[in-house]
Amino acid sequence: MRILYVDIDSLRPDHLGCYGYHRNTSPTIDSIAKEGVKFTNFYSTDTPCLPSRTALFGGNFGFKTGVVNHGGEFSDIAPRKNIWNREFKGGLRGEYAFTSLGKVLRDAGYYTASISPFPERHTAYQVWFGFTETYDTGKGGLENADEVYPVIKKWLENNGEKENWFLHVNMWDPHTPYDTPEDFGNPFKDDPIEEWVTEELIQKQRNSFGPHSAREVPGFDEDLRGKYTMGVGEIKNTSDAKEQIDAYDTGIKYADFYLNKVFEDLKKMNLWDDTAIIISADHGENQGELNVWGDHQTADHITNRVPLIIRWPGITDTNTGSTVENKFYNLDLTSTISQITSSSQPDRWDGINFTENLTNSKSSNGRDYLVISHGAWSCQRSVRWDNWLLIRTYDTGLKDFPKYMLFDIEKDPHELNNLADQHKDLVAHGMFLIDEWIEENMYEADRGDPLQGVIREGGPHHANIYSKVWNTYVERLEKTDRKKHADNLRKYKGKPFSK
Repeated sequence: MRILYVDIDSLRPDHLGCYGYHRNTSPTIDSIAKEGVKFTNFYSTDTPCLPSRTALFGGNFGFKTGVVNHGGEFSDIAPRKNIWNREFKGGLRGEYAFTSLGKVLRDAGYYTASISPFPERHTAYQVWFGFTETYDTGKGGLENADEVYPVIKKWLENNGEKENWFLHVNMWDPHTPYDTPEDFGNPFKDDPIEEWVTEELIQKQRNSFGPHSAREVPGFDEDLRGKYTMGVGEIKNTSDAKEQIDAYDTGIKYADFYLNKVFEDLKKMNLWDDTAIIISADHGENQGELNVWGDHQTADHITNRVPLIIRWPGITDTNTGSTVENKFYNLDLTSTISQITSSSQPDRWDGINFTENLTNSKSSNGRDYLVISHGAWSCQRSVRWDNWLLIRTYDTGLKDFPKYMLFDIEKDPHELNNLADQHKDLVAHGMFLIDEWIEENMYEADRGDPLQGVIREGGPHHANIYSKVWNTYVERLEKTDRKKHADNLRKYKGKPFSK
């Protein structure tokens, strides 16, 4: 079997047609959903990019590896303790080199290849452990799909007819900066945005604060620097919101357009019927949720939930067009690929096998609850169970986040109404689940609780209290009629202002 894993950075599922979006952003991806199986409650264990892909390709929670941040100690894998007492004898390579997804697939007889700038972008070469062939597209995530596609095409021409390969390809178009080539236009200029984005919401957000908030969409001010061809520097009204969301959706459409070319190449080479297609992402992208516009800064339903669509000949054939609602982590995909290709997985992996869900979408197989984290823009640990999401904030990362946020995701998928004060019993239950999960995993946490470590370093990498940008942004708040927020930040540092 040949396996193509399409990794589209910052792709949130609810902006895809097959997940119910009202815009035609993803006809190619939608066609795969019709031929395969899609998962609606599939979450990255840890976000954003670096923690997510480390968990996926390594098979372990960030809580165990220590990778939850984009800089500092907790952006690197912790050395594995007592390695000489385990089956892996150390020598020239650490344990992760023996237990990565790439190595497991290679040991199962697969030719492993990856086309991605990500490892160099984040100095995260652990995602390439075990890969036979790697190709860096060279622009650190600033490449468009038209620059990535020729590399994929050439690889398929040179290697496609081989038996048993696994190819990972990275597309970046939905990720900021929104830089779709101008000649592609705006396919959504006549399409309205969703009704939950209101003038009232925007004005409330403008009175608040935070990097990538309504008044500082590109980051810490309103200046659209660099390669932006679409989007806005600040959200003043719903027209600005539409322009911003149009830019994100156009990036999805552009990636989808070139993904169609890849699929057409597979068909022309007579490889389509013997190629498993997996489409997913490292994280989503908030577009106004929790006052984050065009970024991924939270352990929530929008940032940590990602699409998963699988078309696997011989496995999904009798279950085409089905939807799996059971809850799974991204590293459960790692385990499932390993189980399908080698009938096993490394003992220390944290994933579970969901192959039976691919053949029967009504299977009860799944997780009762999910604990997810974020450590690069804020320090949050959250739990998703039943229809609830509880977010516990430890460091706000310069945002207006209370200590607890509780959302009914089924009724309020855009996280507009914090119900924590109204349902303290559910807050308590959610914290119990988080504590239970920590207790289950703490004995293999190679650096202890990594979020505590991030806080000791001064907070998340992108909003660290010792960075120059922290003071600069606080000063900006004073100059832009938000002095009360500046005063609170100086008083509380990264701590939440309220419960």
